[in-house]
Amino acid sequence: MAGRFAPRPRNHPTALTASTTPGAQRVWVPPVGPYDLGLVLGPLRRGPGDPTFRAEADGAVWRAVRTPDGPGTLRVRAVARVGGVEAEAWGPGAEWLLEQLPELLGAADAPDAFTPRHRVVLDTLRRRPGLRLCRTGLVMESLIPSILEQKVTTIEAYRAWRTLVRKYGEPAPGPAVGMYVMPDARTWALIPSWEWHKANVDAKRSSTVLRAVRVARRLEEAAAMEPEQALARLQLVQGIGPWTAAEVIQRSNGAPDAVTVGDLHLPGIIGHVLGGDRDADDALMLELLAPYAGQRHRAARLIMLSGRSPKRRAPRMPVGNIAHL
Repeated sequence: MAGRFAPRPRNHPTALTASTTPGAQRVWVPPVGPYDLGLVLGPLRRGPGDPTFRAEADGAVWRAVRTPDGPGTLRVRAVARVGGVEAEAWGPGAEWLLEQLPELLGAADAPDAFTPRHRVVLDTLRRRPGLRLCRTGLVMESLIPSILEQKVTTIEAYRAWRTLVRKYGEPAPGPAVGMYVMPDARTWALIPSWEWHKANVDAKRSSTVLRAVRVARRLEEAAAMEPEQALARLQLVQGIGPWTAAEVIQRSNGAPDAVTVGDLHLPGIIGHVLGGDRDADDALMLELLAPYAGQRHRAARLIMLSGRSPKRRAPRMPVGNIAHL
């Protein structure tokens, strides 16, 4: 944890000044339809108020991203007249974002490889046929918020992410007023211990983030690996287990079979929907998902989209507040 070398917060006035300079542009037409932009990019949003993600009423989606070439802002929207997606990007990372656009939007995904094995899954697929699995090609942007979500409520994790990104990130390039690009690895490493505390992040999670950013380059290589190798690479870092690794690889690699093992709610939902309201642990969840081998993450997404869930049998996890301890 840093002391005198701590980075200065980056909430400077330029964060509130919109650029009117047009960005670089690209149009991409999905190879197969139908296509639902909100379903594809929704998993990248870390709660309401995520400073790196914005969804507009007209269906446009904005992302503030730290790319290998530097900060960038991407705006995408589905346009019926072109039968695809129009994208505009700003900042040093604009070219990289537009080059990676097809994979981000699911071009590498193979939805036709999926065969529904249960009526509820088939019905959901018919209602939500536009699901594609995104592939960001970026590890750290999903890894750090996933670490913040370990063993706490999503409310706590989202609040911590907002607090730290707004304070130590940098304003998104272009016209994205109020959006921020997450800090680079060095800035994360220099955040002092008391700022983690004020963001309600305990020492275990902040230490895991610090270990991860020290080897950020090696972890980013996982985005180009096969999912099994990528999962193994991430779990070499102490504090990153199967749950966190799967949450990352689902997004960075678009891995259709990366099951989130160790989740508080997912086994219960899978057990309810596929197992006749059985109380499920991870072992039973994997047994129930076995017919979808190779596509278990996609199956779980569709089950979650079905809207079916068991009645709550236990009290909600309390929202903690370490800042006053």
